[in-house]
Amino acid sequence: MTTALAPNTAALSAVDRCDRCGAQAYLRVELQSGGELLFCAHHAREHGDKLKEIAANVVDETHKLSTTPSSATDDER
Repeated sequence: MTTALAPNTAALSAVDRCDRCGAQAYLRVELQSGGELLFCAHHAREHGDKLKEIAANVVDETHKLSTTPSSATDDER
């Protein structure tokens, strides 16, 4: 999936929820027709091909799932 960041698009936060299942959203799809859809990583992968067809812009923050939070590093324990 192609990722582009719109200059005025706010980062996704824990309050942004997947439109399919209610899990935390890591992908925002801004539609060509206006409006937006939010997806968890699972549903973003499941619907990725179709989303590419209708997206004007995609904000993909799934990389946050593979990073270790600084509060969980070994040297802080």
